[in-house]
Amino acid sequence: MPVQNGRDLLIKMDMTGNGQFETVAGLRATRLGFNAETVDVTSLDSTGRWRELLGGAGVRSATISGSGVFRDAGSDARMRQVFFDGEAPRCQVIIPDFGTVEGPFVITGLEYAGTWNGEATYELTLASAGALGFLADAAVGP
Repeated sequence: MPVQNGRDLLIKMDMTGNGQFETVAGLRATRLGFNAETVDVTSLDSTGRWRELLGGAGVRSATISGSGVFRDAGSDARMRQVFFDGEAPRCQVIIPDFGTVEGPFVITGLEYAGTWNGEATYELTLASAGALGFLADAAVGP
């Protein structure tokens, strides 16, 4: 797979609740992380006193974060509404030449900043709030 442009890693949010996804405006940097908790089943009988983990157990989660500048009043207003109303809209993360991750997310952090001689910026953090799906790009082989 060739090197990808970071600007092509997009976060999209369902703006209306009926599958109308729009790119979260003004993002300059984005990040997607997957996590899996483990369940330790080590006992006195564990071979060589090595830790043993229970496969397929534990909780899986994903976090999305991004930072950028204000560019689109509509998507900025929607993010604020989602945060203050505690909604969990469906979101998509488009990973260039890899695929799309989609599922419900809640906004767990929304920060605003600015300097006297600079632009107003924001940082956004979302946490998965249910099962996520993955759809591979058609161009990506097995």
